[in-house]
Amino acid sequence: MAISLRAMEYFTTALRHGSIAKAAAELNIAASAVSSAIDQIETVFDLTLVSRQRSRGIEANASGLIVARKCERLLEDYRSLLAEGADLKQSLSGTLRVGFYAPIAPAFLPKILSSFVPASGDIELHLQECDNDSAQEGLLKGSYDVILFVSEDVRPSIDYEVLIEAPPYCLLPASHRLAKQDTVTMADIAKEPLVVLNRPVAVAYYRGLFDTHARTAPIAAFANSTEMVRSLVGAGRGCAILNMKPLTQVSYSGERLVERPISDPLPSLTLAIAYDKSRPRRLVHQFVEACRDYFKQAGLETCVLARS
Repeated sequence: MAISLRAMEYFTTALRHGSIAKAAAELNIAASAVSSAIDQIETVFDLTLVSRQRSRGIEANASGLIVARKCERLLEDYRSLLAEGADLKQSLSGTLRVGFYAPIAPAFLPKILSSFVPASGDIELHLQECDNDSAQEGLLKGSYDVILFVSEDVRPSIDYEVLIEAPPYCLLPASHRLAKQDTVTMADIAKEPLVVLNRPVAVAYYRGLFDTHARTAPIAAFANSTEMVRSLVGAGRGCAILNMKPLTQVSYSGERLVERPISDPLPSLTLAIAYDKSRPRRLVHQFVEACRDYFKQAGLETCVLARS
């Protein structure tokens, strides 16, 4: 039989006053509830802990004093835990665990974090790149406090909000003939070797863009990172279709790249954010607000290529 924290509180209060009636008055409960708590604790330990005298109230014996001291310590630890939990919820400190399925997250995530994370070192960041499914699984299991992911493949149990809609654009070597045009069409792209970002959700999305445009040129390469796609395009292996763009027009290998809008009406990919909205810590709330602010302002200008 377990002893409840409430029973411990009633027991220790009664012993402190030496009176069941006075304890009941302080706790604003019936005297019978205090008496029942004492009975419960004595039953659990199978010991008589208190002597009851009608005229002189109650008094703990030696065993009762030992049990009362231990109950007081447990109650103090419990109150301390509640206070620390409240502080943790409101504190801008601790660990922030972010899972992200956003190929160009390095272009914007450091800026977002810098907007509110103090330089004092009170916050420890854990940033984990993952695929779309792993991000959602990690949030549901508690591995991540917040996730950034593509909402085109979202689980019904994930409560999310869209941060930005990113239309597709064509990535080309600066020397490519299509780079001289203001816009390109899917018919243009269908004639060119294609470098495909081979990530869950993304590869199906890019292939789906060609549903009404039969390809006449082969797939030149599949690559599972944006920077590898950009480097292959820079090296002249083909063109690529991407959605969010980094802040540089130079690949890792140093070649200059050009982004051109696609004039066809095509579906966008959406970058979304999700977290446990029922009881977010202040640190999580601040991160979410910083993401919202960034993509309402700078993100629209720097991460998305507007359709012409």
